[in-house]
Amino acid sequence: MTMTVIQSFITVGIVIAGTVFTRFIAYIAFPEGKKIPPFILYLGKVLGPAVFGLLVVYCFRNTDLLTPFSEGGTHGIPELAGLLVTCGTFWKSRSMMLAMALGTAAYMVLLQAVF
Repeated sequence: MTMTVIQSFITVGIVIAGTVFTRFIAYIAFPEGKKIPPFILYLGKVLGPAVFGLLVVYCFRNTDLLTPFSEGGTHGIPELAGLLVTCGTFWKSRSMMLAMALGTAAYMVLLQAVF
């Protein structure tokens, strides 16, 4: 099913409006002079590590780490290597962004070039 030109413009307009709304809602809800509620400060502290943990669980959801060489496959080796690179980088640098970037790079190199 294809959209007409008018439907396309309406769709793009709605997407733009939704994006602008979500970008500015924080400035509307928490103006510069207003005190930020303690619950929002708490969420700011815990959501980063929680999302990071969720990503780890998501990455390993279909991986059989107990039998990495079963049936001639490499199940879990790139994932485990990426996890070790990520943990090691974070442990040394305390930079979550650098750790995620290097862990992802290690995983992708192993997945695409080696295995």
